[in-house]
Amino acid sequence: MTGYDTLARLVTPPTVPVDARGDWNAAETAVGVRLPDDYKWLVATYGWGEFCDLLYLHTPFGPSRHNGIEWQGAHPSESADRGGERYPYPLHPAPGGLLIWGTTMDADRLCWLTDGEPEEWPVVVWSSEGWYETHRTGAAGFVEGWAGGRVHSRLLGAMDLDLAPWFNTFRPRVDRCLVLSEGPLPHDERLSRLRTALAPTTDRGAWRSERDGSGQDHFATLDADWLLTYDTPHPHQIRIAFPPEDTERVRHRLFAAAELMGCRVLEVTTAAGTPLETWDAVTDEDEWPGVRGVLAGGGGAGVARLTGKSNIHSDGLSTAETLVEAHCQWQALASVT
Repeated sequence: MTGYDTLARLVTPPTVPVDARGDWNAAETAVGVRLPDDYKWLVATYGWGEFCDLLYLHTPFGPSRHNGIEWQGAHPSESADRGGERYPYPLHPAPGGLLIWGTTMDADRLCWLTDGEPEEWPVVVWSSEGWYETHRTGAAGFVEGWAGGRVHSRLLGAMDLDLAPWFNTFRPRVDRCLVLSEGPLPHDERLSRLRTALAPTTDRGAWRSERDGSGQDHFATLDADWLLTYDTPHPHQIRIAFPPEDTERVRHRLFAAAELMGCRVLEVTTAAGTPLETWDAVTDEDEWPGVRGVLAGGGGAGVARLTGKSNIHSDGLSTAETLVEAHCQWQALASVT
């Protein structure tokens, strides 16, 4: 099995992985199979979180009902025996069925095809549109290959090789938006001053509209676990997701950054746009930890950081079913507890 040392060098593991420790015997008993060693290494090294704002690694530990591994079954109204017509792989409870170990921001599923010894299980990508593809590697090798540009997927798209791959833990985060006046400086100078004020930072990608010139610049701080998006020009705002214990430090540095950019802070809002009377006002939104914070901080940038994702649609799943399934998964991500 490959991917261990190479992945750790390619993508820096978190200092404190989330939901990375637990009783493996109990976890394996719960799903009824032995789990691959490379997956156990992934869980111990990275824990619950996401690679490059796209690949979500699940672990069998922790209290969240939105974490965990599970068998993929047929829809309640269908039989897994119809796999030849609709599903190219066995579905639970058929032997050798698909076992989900991860998902993506687009509600795709990352599975093992549990046929043979666990160390030989290939990875199956099951897209939210109902398409499948098989990769003859384990979970760690798949993540390392995708992040490093060696594994190509027409369903997931490709990692932007101009960016250094990263991992974000799913942890509690507070989201804030600073709505700004335009100011006298051009965009590039404002962005440069923003990143200087928060330095050191690392790129997380950018996006520009060919239609109206609007765009987003994504980056993260290296000395703190802060995830930022700079939106311009409509709306002109800074979005940030940060650990709750950094609330006051973020306020001080971000307001100083806005001043350095030559902009006035017109309003402070939540990620959903709810106006706040004070920076540290507590809202119901701030009680949503982990995934929601990562997504809000990323500002939907996962699409901007990928290239070549297929836009094809499948006859395997109806459009209505695809939308419902995707919506349900996004609803789950938005209500992590």
